[in-house]
Amino acid sequence: DTEGSFKLSYYNEYKSYLRKMTSVATTPTAAPVDREKTCPLLLRVFVNEGQHNLPDAYHRGRVPSNELQIYTWKDASLKELTNLIKDVHPSARAKGTMYNFALAFPDRRGTFHFKEVGTTSVAHTGPDDKLTLQSVRLEIGDFMDVAIRPPNEERSRGDRRAPLRRLGVGGDRGYRTRPY
Repeated sequence: DTEGSFKLSYYNEYKSYLRKMTSVATTPTAAPVDREKTCPLLLRVFVNEGQHNLPDAYHRGRVPSNELQIYTWKDASLKELTNLIKDVHPSARAKGTMYNFALAFPDRRGTFHFKEVGTTSVAHTGPDDKLTLQSVRLEIGDFMDVAIRPPNEERSRGDRRAPLRRLGVGGDRGYRTRPY
């Protein structure tokens, strides 16, 4: 029956289209960057042990003092950033250390908001390792806020919520709405 097969193929195409539109992390948004010919961007990374910096730390041009400046490309993965941070912070090299990444960005009034984008671990692979700055929709001028959690901290606290949730930040409120 040709009508039934037509409907099935149409449904499969539609399902594929929806999957592409809703999945940011699994679908590549652009071709890989030619790092030999493309100028890198400056990514201002703020690293804090235990939890993310408070949103108030990014107010009226002020930023936290724990800044790390990284020149990188939009196709850099969270695992690459983890390795660069490990080089600078020797205390964060222990096996099982968790790195929780969040974008910090201003709204039109200049108030900064956070958007959690992924978590990586030292010596373990995870689903967020291959997320790129482009796939998490980093825009030039956004900051990256990283919470480093030592291996035993999560077990000793008994609090399995993500670092931003413990601060009462994140969730659906405070996310920048983007037109794409």
